[in-house]
Amino acid sequence: SGAFLKVACVTTLLFLSACSMGISTSSLYSALAKTVSRPPLPHPCDSTYSPGSDLDLDQNLADPLELLQECREVLRNRPAQLQRAFVQTGHGDGRQTIRVMQWNVLAQALGEGMDSFVQCPMDALNWAERKYLILQEILTYKPDIICLQEVDHYFDMFQPILASLGYQSSFCPKPWSPCLDVENNNGPDGCALFFNHKRFQSLNTTHLRLSAMMLKTNQIAIIAALRCQATGRAFCITVTHLKARSGWEVLRSAQGSDLLRNLRNVAHRIKTEEKAETDIPLIVCGDFNAEPSEDVYRNFATSSLGLDSAYKRLSTDGKTEPPYTTWKIRPSGESCHTLDYVWYSHRAFDVNAVLDFPTAEQIGPNRLPSYNYPSDHLSLVCDFSFKDPTLVS
Repeated sequence: SGAFLKVACVTTLLFLSACSMGISTSSLYSALAKTVSRPPLPHPCDSTYSPGSDLDLDQNLADPLELLQECREVLRNRPAQLQRAFVQTGHGDGRQTIRVMQWNVLAQALGEGMDSFVQCPMDALNWAERKYLILQEILTYKPDIICLQEVDHYFDMFQPILASLGYQSSFCPKPWSPCLDVENNNGPDGCALFFNHKRFQSLNTTHLRLSAMMLKTNQIAIIAALRCQATGRAFCITVTHLKARSGWEVLRSAQGSDLLRNLRNVAHRIKTEEKAETDIPLIVCGDFNAEPSEDVYRNFATSSLGLDSAYKRLSTDGKTEPPYTTWKIRPSGESCHTLDYVWYSHRAFDVNAVLDFPTAEQIGPNRLPSYNYPSDHLSLVCDFSFKDPTLVS
């Protein structure tokens, strides 16, 4: 298939790139090389598409520390990684923590071809090194579940590399991805969801094309029902990416309402199948492209599903979102907004910790992306634990 041939070609290029950088044995190359001998992947638009389930994830797993060291070696001539720390926000069971990462990684085609980051040198967006910045961020925080938006290198980077680290995954491309309008693109961007297959069992995966006013839109979501192996408890994890730009608030609100409706349906179905006595807990990660003042945010905050936003726990009053999750400079000016969220069922989960955000001084006057941060959006990382089931009504 085309995807299969593309992996083979990119593997060769990565190998040559690694050699030119003086890397004798590349964990990144080794992980990609394994994909060449595998059968072609199914078509990505299949509603049950989940290639990780077809892979033997127990064979020759890569060492994440070695891969992290490789990233740092490749990036040695770039400024140091942004320093961030976890802020403890609760006292849940740390032994059974579920670490979740939410991140719009910035599609390579959009970063180079459409997004016009006027203060970011094009060299900083060079994929040969930017992919290592992305992997460094993931490997540094070691999430159990990873929810990504704007993924346009799923087949030739994210899926094979993270599979080599033990992650099972699912990818849902946008029907009309803007990446396809960029010359020399790598295919459509979309949402991708990864989870540690040793910690979780997959129960069900649903791919959604979100609707608004009964019309299908270009925005998508993945809902994965998982069982936590340590506790035996089922929950749903969701990744989504809503319509961007001002002037589309009504559409975003409708897309959010459609997602909430689908979440209710999926959670109810899993509750029935599992013969559960309590509702199935939810975690919803996404780039909502909406400030907290928008209707879509209020709809999630007041939903009958009992959702709360984890990053409010960073504020002193526990009720305020961070001042920014994305910060960039475009020809129209500086853009500093809170658009990314991690929603969770507050009756079922405790939030044990959240990763803080770098300061304006750390980010620097040219904002994001930059030589030491690969996206215009910052990653959100949260530690959750299940509440005592006897206390959950």
